[in-house]
Amino acid sequence: MGVRFRVPLQKLHPLSRAIYHRYSGNNNPHRTPHRTAARYFTSMSRLPMRPLKPPPRSGGHRYQQQRNFWVASLAARLLRLRYILLGTAVGGGYTAKKTYEEWKEMLPDFSEYNWVIPDFVWELSEQIDLDKLAKALPEMEDMAKLLPDFEKIGENFTFLKSLLSSGVSLGSEVKGASGLHLLLETSGDPALKATDASAGAAHDAGDKQYKKSSDKEKLDQLQEELLRTQLKYQRMLERLEKENKELRKVVLQKDDKGIHQRKVKKSLIDLYSEVLDILSDYDANYNTQDHLPRVVVVGDQSAGKTSVLEMIAQARIFPRGSGEMMTRSPVKVTLSEGPHHVAMFKDSGREFDLTKEEDLAALRHEIELRMRKSVKEGQTVSSETISLSVKGPGIQRMVLVDLPGVISTVTTGMASDTKETIFSMSKAYMQNPNAIILCIQDGSVDAERSIVTDLVSHMDPHGKRTIFVLTKVDLAEKNLASPSRIQQIVEGKLFPMKALGYFAVVTGKGSTGESIDAIKDYEEDFFQNSRLLRDGMLKAHQVTTKNLSLAVSDCFWKMVRESVEQQADVFKASRFNLETEWKNNYPRLRELDRNELFEKAKNEILDEVISLSQVTPQHWESILQKKLWERVSTHVIENIYLPAAQTIDSGTFNTTVDIKLKQWTDKQLPHKALEVAWETLQEEFARFMAEYKGKDQDDIFDKLKEAVKDEGIKRHKWNERALDSLRVIQHNALEDRSITDKPQWDAAIQFMEETLQSRLKDTESVIRDMVGPDWKTRWFNWTNRTPEQHVRNETKNELDRLLKLHDDHTAYLANDEVTTVRKNLEGRGVEVDPVLIKDTWHQLYRRHFLQKALSHCNLCKRGFYYYQRHFVDSELECNDVVLFWRIQRMLVITANTLRQQLTNTEVRRLEKNVKEVLDDFGEDMEKKTQLITGRRVQLAEDLKKVREIQEKLEAFIEALHKEK
Repeated sequence: MGVRFRVPLQKLHPLSRAIYHRYSGNNNPHRTPHRTAARYFTSMSRLPMRPLKPPPRSGGHRYQQQRNFWVASLAARLLRLRYILLGTAVGGGYTAKKTYEEWKEMLPDFSEYNWVIPDFVWELSEQIDLDKLAKALPEMEDMAKLLPDFEKIGENFTFLKSLLSSGVSLGSEVKGASGLHLLLETSGDPALKATDASAGAAHDAGDKQYKKSSDKEKLDQLQEELLRTQLKYQRMLERLEKENKELRKVVLQKDDKGIHQRKVKKSLIDLYSEVLDILSDYDANYNTQDHLPRVVVVGDQSAGKTSVLEMIAQARIFPRGSGEMMTRSPVKVTLSEGPHHVAMFKDSGREFDLTKEEDLAALRHEIELRMRKSVKEGQTVSSETISLSVKGPGIQRMVLVDLPGVISTVTTGMASDTKETIFSMSKAYMQNPNAIILCIQDGSVDAERSIVTDLVSHMDPHGKRTIFVLTKVDLAEKNLASPSRIQQIVEGKLFPMKALGYFAVVTGKGSTGESIDAIKDYEEDFFQNSRLLRDGMLKAHQVTTKNLSLAVSDCFWKMVRESVEQQADVFKASRFNLETEWKNNYPRLRELDRNELFEKAKNEILDEVISLSQVTPQHWESILQKKLWERVSTHVIENIYLPAAQTIDSGTFNTTVDIKLKQWTDKQLPHKALEVAWETLQEEFARFMAEYKGKDQDDIFDKLKEAVKDEGIKRHKWNERALDSLRVIQHNALEDRSITDKPQWDAAIQFMEETLQSRLKDTESVIRDMVGPDWKTRWFNWTNRTPEQHVRNETKNELDRLLKLHDDHTAYLANDEVTTVRKNLEGRGVEVDPVLIKDTWHQLYRRHFLQKALSHCNLCKRGFYYYQRHFVDSELECNDVVLFWRIQRMLVITANTLRQQLTNTEVRRLEKNVKEVLDDFGEDMEKKTQLITGRRVQLAEDLKKVREIQEKLEAFIEALHKEK
């Protein structure tokens, strides 16, 4: 039998929130909603609600017995009204007293919140107006008025006992109308208990005077009065809760301002969230798995998961879309109480004020960006978790993980494996035996279309950690022809899955612009007017998101208290295993994780770069001069010296040399010099790193150092302004022709001789490869010439005879000479191509020229005297020696210039580039993971993580015990 006046559902909750809890003592499923709600606040719930006995049938014996007791019947009729009023007064007074006592017991134990309120609150009462809180309490006079007049009750007891002792059984007259019978049973008076049997007989005699309709009306009146009393105390309790919330907010604000200059300890939920964040990055080894509780929110796509989370967080924090997938990666939301309604990401220091619409829009945009960034190319969803914390007044403490909605079909634009990826991701979170599964079901669609219920029932078949939530109940009531279907769902009779509890919620009208307060008002108004609640299909504690958040928070903390110490023991055992492995494999090495090893390698690399400044100038110049000549010697011989040597006289020789040197200096020489300097710097850098490797260096850094060297060299660019200045220096050096002393002349001759001998050696090697092995090699090594080598050898012999006849032959063969050679070879049966003849001639003439140049070089060793006289009255001309002296002097001056630029500028710029590379690598964890590898590194990383997790867990457990 329901009560026909409206009671705000949100206001009934704090007194009835635990009624339908799994661990509650209420196991009677047939109790009506209002009687269930009243059970905890009045003794009326203990009255036996059995139907009235029918009036006794007329009969002789029975009629005679009634006539014998006509005096008692007459007294009962006359005094009935009096005792009904008396019993009602006594029962009502007792009910009010018991309700008041239970109300006081329901008040929260403020000692549990000592960790929130600072110590100064208890010492400095003048800073807080406690009178305001005291005024909120009911006055003693008002409470006294609610209590019965115990003097009158005593007089009534005395009168009633006298009647009962005289044999008049009237107890049954008031038994069905008030709580007096309960007082009689529990008073401990044996005389009252002894009259119970006779009172039953008298009751049978008077039952025929009343009808069932009057009993129901009285029962309705009593229940209505009871609910009114409950509502009165409920309002009083809400006022106290509001005052308490304001007081805590003031205290937290004062503490935030640093009035007492003390460090505020992290809240319990923040400590727990840090542990979960560390575990999310931990690559589990030794079968150590993360079994710490969290609330996993799963549901079909567009079932209202995000809306339920926003109602629990009391802010519209998630991006929204019309039917499209918006949740593309797991979002871990840590909810906690605080003075200000703010949100913050784990890896960011920015606070979003959730009371401002612009901050809410920025937060939604940031979440959407992070989701899209976490999704790899070609994928639709990501397993990378986004960590977000939300604080605010009145928010229940818990950790929730919002997962992408389960889909049944992959649509256009999605990756082909999206469905399987979401399923595997949901299973991975739900297979945690301590995870609380918040299963969200859309009430506006057919229950048979749900996918998530089968998935949840498979992961938690007994429903020991599942809470079922039916959303969009307003649409369901409007659309369903049979509202009893909703009742079947919330009673767990429609789905095969089982759950701890079932809830029905409304999360707005579907508009993205609705505020949380507007949604709350709409939800409350809907359930107040809903026939689902009015007709008893839904119970008061099963509706509204406020009841849901309280129930989920209770289950979450109960699961945490039951499992956290066991998890701490698991990580303690894992830590022991890792430490044992380290002691056995690396007994003399410190436990350096990847970041610490990177810092050590960074210091070594910087030391090696600084060592470049220790290279002596002589070493730099020697290396630079040697490398530069190796790079340009071919050009000097082939493009400058040989063409000039073909001239007739010394004037033409010098003119040709000057022109070609000028062209070379303007275009190629400075660039070649800078290339040589840059290569020399790289080689010296690599040499120093290799020398450090030999000094007990850890080979674990080899990949990192090689990558830093390559990247540093890649980023280094030579100063472009050095090119122009170097060109001028080289041009001036080559313009000078004055050899001042004999040692310089001898040095030039030696340089020329070494160069010519080297070229002659290379030319003879090329000729040997062309003509094949000589007769000695063929005889001792049993080798033969190829047909091409045979033709080359015959051509070489013919050209050698030509050179012997014309010792001063030019560098090129005339066409008639080529024809003559070819005909001579054909006469000996050798077919030869003119191109092959010219190619062979080039190498033979080169050898012939170099041999003559070496002979001339020996003659010029005594030619310095003639040089000083400018070769006047002398047949000896040594202009080629002067050319080589100019080249040698240019090499010396260029090497000196490059050395100065290296030591003064480029080494420092290289050091700067290497530092930048190291800084970039230090910020790139993926790069460090690629470059610093090995079991030793991974073991140190695991040890660090496990120790950190264990320490965080122990700190959390200690704080948890203090809160208890």
